[in-house]
Amino acid sequence: MSLNRRSILPVIVAVLTVGVTPALRAHQVSVPSDSAIRAILKDRVDTKRTVGIVAATLDHGRSTIFTAGSAGAPGVALDGNTVYEIGSITKVFTASLLADMVARGEVGLEDPVSKYLPSSVKVPSRNGKQITLLDLATQSSGLPRMPNSFHPKDDNNPYADYTVDQMYAFLSGYDLPRDIGSQYEYSNLGVGLLGHALALRAGKSYEDLLTERIVRPLGMNDTRIVLNPSMKSRLAPGHTASGAVTANWDLPTLAGAGALRSTVNDLLKFLAANLDGTSTPLGKVLATTHFARRGVDGARMRIGLNWHILSVGGRPITWHNGGTGGYRTFIGFDEAAQRAVVVLSNQSVSPDDIGFHLLNERAPLAPVPSTKVGTEIAVDTAVLQTFVGVYQLFPAFALSITR
Repeated sequence: MSLNRRSILPVIVAVLTVGVTPALRAHQVSVPSDSAIRAILKDRVDTKRTVGIVAATLDHGRSTIFTAGSAGAPGVALDGNTVYEIGSITKVFTASLLADMVARGEVGLEDPVSKYLPSSVKVPSRNGKQITLLDLATQSSGLPRMPNSFHPKDDNNPYADYTVDQMYAFLSGYDLPRDIGSQYEYSNLGVGLLGHALALRAGKSYEDLLTERIVRPLGMNDTRIVLNPSMKSRLAPGHTASGAVTANWDLPTLAGAGALRSTVNDLLKFLAANLDGTSTPLGKVLATTHFARRGVDGARMRIGLNWHILSVGGRPITWHNGGTGGYRTFIGFDEAAQRAVVVLSNQSVSPDDIGFHLLNERAPLAPVPSTKVGTEIAVDTAVLQTFVGVYQLFPAFALSITR
């Protein structure tokens, strides 16, 4: 699910629920060959849907990295150490931090988030129920995708000037439209608030806390918010859907929703720890984040602690994606098959279909978008204005129209 305010949120639900035999469902899964993966990535570059793309598979501990295109900057190599903004994949790191703090007895899943905020903040409640840390981590708090006080000065870096005081003021004046926990609604605000509250509880910045508890123990030296000189020298610049270079994003207040930068090699370490619930130091903690806790779209998709669990060809795939102004990213795994994938692209065209396809080739690849140009007609400005808004077509599928 993307942080990008203007993009269509990717939903694969309808096209992925295809049948498989019981034997395949229980044991083997069909995945594309290495040569097929290389061809898929090359096609994305050839059809101008990415400037450069790095993908990786992890099968029973054995990793393979594939690349196509370029990093888009002179002197920057395209490989497993190339740095990308990972956007909303940050959310599963926030969930991992929550699970770690629960395991240590520092917070409880059912604790109201208000317990860890200043007393001056009036977190909205409804029918006697308060928003808990679990509600925030399962996207069912009742809070909106973004607060109505979100009015960026710079659309190329929209979160940079959103302040903690603005967030507190919004919370204190917001009326929840439905009962807490009753419905899934993807919320950058909610998970950003969760990361903020956990950092306050620990008395540290979100980045310092995450580095101490999750990133450093897993040896993820290239997963940070603030780029060190080495990471900066390996950063692939982001590109818009049309291929133009665009700015990186900063999320000082809502860091837990999407501020991280990382590499394929680091994300493979994170996925390996998620696949092995017996591993040290964090395997048992991470295992608690990806079992289903609440529904998302009927029986087809559920959510753990920020991880989404989708039936793909009759198999549960645990996944999350991310998007900022110039990047689209995907991580996911099939726990039963002990297979995981990472796909990082430095252009704002979703590679989610590639991610699912690499986990189960029954998941279809997206066709090349049509380049047919329609006939332009004149429309009155007042009429155009009536189309502006956010249209929630499905629980995880919103369409934003702006002028």
